[in-house]
Amino acid sequence: MTSLPKDATLTGLRALCEHLATTTAERVRAQTPATVEVAATKSNDLDVVTRADRAAEAYLREEIARWRPDDAVLGEEGGPSAGTSGLTWVVDPIDGTVNYLYGLGSCSVSVAVVAGPGDPAAWRALAAAVCEIPTGTTWSAARGRGATRDGVPVRVREATDLRHALVGTGFHTDDVLRAAQGRTAGELLAHVRDVRRFGSAALDLCRVADGRLDAYYEEGLSPWDHAAGALVVEEAGGRVRGADGAPAGRGLVLAGPAGTLDVLEPLLACLGAGCRDAPGTTRDASA
Repeated sequence: MTSLPKDATLTGLRALCEHLATTTAERVRAQTPATVEVAATKSNDLDVVTRADRAAEAYLREEIARWRPDDAVLGEEGGPSAGTSGLTWVVDPIDGTVNYLYGLGSCSVSVAVVAGPGDPAAWRALAAAVCEIPTGTTWSAARGRGATRDGVPVRVREATDLRHALVGTGFHTDDVLRAAQGRTAGELLAHVRDVRRFGSAALDLCRVADGRLDAYYEEGLSPWDHAAGALVVEEAGGRVRGADGAPAGRGLVLAGPAGTLDVLEPLLACLGAGCRDAPGTTRDASA
């Protein structure tokens, strides 16, 4: 396990995560045009990028270079850049781009700093912040220091019977995977209170952390989708893991109180979640 470099403190890293997330969200809010347009697509025509995504990540990289020039960066739009300090910043400039495109509320800036490479199976998350772009609401956490929403400590809900559990999820842009995910969510409805799909994995994880969701699961996530939110959940007393005891990763991210996950995970496995190959990986990969 990678140790924390001597020149970085958890308090300082958390404060920088908060600064990066909140100032980026402010810039996105201030620069949002009356009509947001698609600037490009990635894996397919559903996987969209706006000019705001690119501008926000450029700002994040500039600020990280200013404050932490020796650290590596892994961003959704710009990919990885090397560093020498042993720390990696994992950033999603706009998590929930489709919501942003349509003027819906559930979109966020997600920032985490981890010890190790940009691989969830190998890193140790140290500090994180997620800022909801329209409202400025900010969740943050540092390892061993707890989690907050706008400075107020948060806690996951107590474990509950699945029949009374409100569960969040999301759907991938890959046609085959999203169809399978839809079938799983449809079948899950018979076992839980209800299912919610808000469209921002980072915010869904924060909703678990502050008790507005009982649990959350999703397949096909990239590291920047869950790096920050996962630490917020863990520091709020919850658990984050993948399928069959694996670390959370592209195959499956599952979050909630341990007692709820112990029941939800085998049910999801029976319904096919976590047993499918996510695009860009094999079943046992988690990068």
